[in-house]
Amino acid sequence: MLYTYNECMDRYKNDYQIKKALGSGKLRKVESGIYSDEEFELETAVISKKYPKAVFTMDSAFYYLGLTDTIPDKYHLVTDKDASKIRDGRVLQSFENHTILELGVTEREVDGVKLRMYSYERMLLELLRNKNKMSFDRYKEIIQNYRKRVDKMDITLLLDMAEEMPKSDMIIKALELEVL
Repeated sequence: MLYTYNECMDRYKNDYQIKKALGSGKLRKVESGIYSDEEFELETAVISKKYPKAVFTMDSAFYYLGLTDTIPDKYHLVTDKDASKIRDGRVLQSFENHTILELGVTEREVDGVKLRMYSYERMLLELLRNKNKMSFDRYKEIIQNYRKRVDKMDITLLLDMAEEMPKSDMIIKALELEVL
């Protein structure tokens, strides 16, 4: 199990006890501020623990949702527009207005790790919002996979979320033309 430094302090009570646990092998330092009592931890679990307020989005979410088989080079995370810049070479960070950041967030288990990520419906909206930032082939692959599963999606929720988004008219029009 992964622990932050503060969680280790709660568990071991002081730095001396943490160092003692590290020395005995009961605990190991995974990276700065992250510790584990396991031999191995998945990198997704470390990223999720290190950035608990961030949400997995774009390429990461499309992959974890099974909408593409392309493994992303970096972890795509979105944070509040006022959040600090994530200085981690493994992460590609984007910023979102706090009014819609949590819209469509779900907790999903991926390879035994619980990740905060956007739902299928929210990711469809993100796909349409970011269409011009993607290659045509990638966009086409993901939109075709959405068309295959459109009957499994909550269309009412999708349209309600679209109304909350900036440029909602453009998103709804694209949704009607390309998916529904």
